[in-house]
Amino acid sequence: MESNKSVKKANFYRNFARYTSLVLGILVFIFALLSGSEEYGEGINGIIKNIPNALPWLVFLLLVYVAWNWEVVGGIILIILGLTLLYVFNFPSANLFSTASLLGLLIILIGSFYIIGWYYSRGHGDNEEFL
Repeated sequence: MESNKSVKKANFYRNFARYTSLVLGILVFIFALLSGSEEYGEGINGIIKNIPNALPWLVFLLLVYVAWNWEVVGGIILIILGLTLLYVFNFPSANLFSTASLLGLLIILIGSFYIIGWYYSRGHGDNEEFL
């Protein structure tokens, strides 16, 4: 019976992390691709010239793929990415309610959920309450 609880918890954390990171990555990639394109002209030419602005979010989507397949490795990488984002964008002001801070905290949470999902999927949560 406990094993069934562990599997349910693993599936919850894993699915939350997977689909939240995928949706976040796609939405922010599209936003980054389109947000600066008006500087380069109208239409598809402006979008094509703005592709370098969206490349970091393609890397994020690649990391989501890594985390989807190797949860611990991907979770650790996402946590490091979120911490780096917090440090780089908040070093001068330390404003935890900026968009970059909230995005960094969300990425840290997602990375943590990948690791927690892996933990429960291995049956480690059977004898003790982890979360």
